[in-house]
Amino acid sequence: MSAGTLPAMPGVARARVLVVDDTPDNRDLIARFLAREGYELSFADDGEAALAAVQAELPDLVLLDVCMPGLDGFETCRRLKGEPRTADVPVIFLTCLTDADDRVRGLQLGAVDWVAKPFDPAEVRARVRNQVRLRQLQRALQLANAELLARHELLQQDLQAAAAIQRSLLPRSAPASPAFELAWRFVPCEAVGGDIFQVLPLGRDRHALWLLDVAGHGVPAAMLTVSVAQALAPGAGLVCAPDGEPAGPAQVLARLDAEYPHERFERHVTCAYALLDARTGELRTSLAAHPAPLLVRAGGAVERLAAGGTVIGLSGALPFEEQVTRLLAGDRLLLHTDGVVELEAPDGRAFGEERLAAFLADRRDQPLQATCDELLAGLSAFAGGRPPRDDMSFLALHFHGPPRA
Repeated sequence: MSAGTLPAMPGVARARVLVVDDTPDNRDLIARFLAREGYELSFADDGEAALAAVQAELPDLVLLDVCMPGLDGFETCRRLKGEPRTADVPVIFLTCLTDADDRVRGLQLGAVDWVAKPFDPAEVRARVRNQVRLRQLQRALQLANAELLARHELLQQDLQAAAAIQRSLLPRSAPASPAFELAWRFVPCEAVGGDIFQVLPLGRDRHALWLLDVAGHGVPAAMLTVSVAQALAPGAGLVCAPDGEPAGPAQVLARLDAEYPHERFERHVTCAYALLDARTGELRTSLAAHPAPLLVRAGGAVERLAAGGTVIGLSGALPFEEQVTRLLAGDRLLLHTDGVVELEAPDGRAFGEERLAAFLADRRDQPLQATCDELLAGLSAFAGGRPPRDDMSFLALHFHGPPRA
C-alpha cells in the first residue's frame, strides 16, 4: 500500500468516489490528485449523469461541481438527499463560488464540505480522506449493527426454546385427589428464569411438593434449573429409594446438596421440599435457605414452617432439619420464592411475608384459584404495574381432609 493510501475498514469494500464536473480537465486533475489514495474512481460530466451513476452503483462519496449546465450541483444534491437510498451518501461541493450565502445554501441542502477552485492537491486529498473515513466508519457500524441484530434474533429464538423447555417441566395438571386441590402461578422476570416447582405422586396417597430457586436469571440460571428439576424426578434416585419408598425432605435436600456443589456450578440453589401423606394429613417439610412455606389454618392462624438448613451446594457442611406438622380440613399451604416477598413498590417498600400472610388469611375461604389470581393482581398493583425484577412463583395447596375409606 502506498504512503497516504487510506485502508478500508474491516468488512468494508474499497471506497468508491464519484467525481462530477462538466470540465474534462478538472476531472483529470482530481483523478491525478487521488490516484495514489486507493479509491475506486468513477466520473460523470453533468447532474443527470451523476444521478444515474449513483443509482447504478452507490458511491461512498460524491465530489460535485456546483456550476454545471442543465442540472446544477445544488439541484443534483437536493435530489440525492431527497431519496432514502442515496440520502446518506456524503457530498463535497467543488466550486469557484466564494459567497457565504452559496456555502450556507449548500450545507442546508446536505453537503458535508467544500473544495475551492483552483484546487490544492493536499486539500483535496485531506477533505476526501476525512469524508471517506467517516463514511467507512458509518458503513462498518451499520454492518456491525446488522450482525448484532441477527445475533439478537437468534438469541431470542434460543430464549423462547429454553422457556418452552422450562415450562414443560412445570406441572401440567394437578394430581387427582379428594384430599386436596392445588394451584400455582409462574412469573419469570425474563423469558427464562431460575424458578421451578413440581408436584410428584409417590404412591399410597403420598405426594412431594417442591419449589426451588436458582440464583440469577436468563439462560445460565435456567439451564441449572432444568438440571436440578430432572434430578428431582421420581426415577432419578434422589426422591425415592430403590424400593420406591419416598425419602424424607431433609434426606432429599442432603442428596441434592451432594449432587450440586457450588464450586462446580458457581450458583447457589434454594429449595422448599414438602412430603404430604394425604391419608393422615401428615406434612414433613425442610428448607435449603428458602423462604418458609406459610400454613394458613382454617381458623385464620398462620404458621411458618421454617425448619431446614443452608443453600444447596455446600456439600454437607451443615445438616438439614425437618419439621413435621399435621394438616386439618380447611388448612392451606403456600410455597413461594423470594421474588414474591421481595417485590418492591415504587417507594422501595417490600411486599414482605407479613403482608403475604395477612393476604392469605383474609382469603382462606375463597376458591383456591381465585386466591392465586388475586394474589398475582395484588402483587402487580403493589409494584405499580412495573415488571418484577426477580422471578415470582408460588404453589398453593388446600387440604380437604383425609380421604374416606
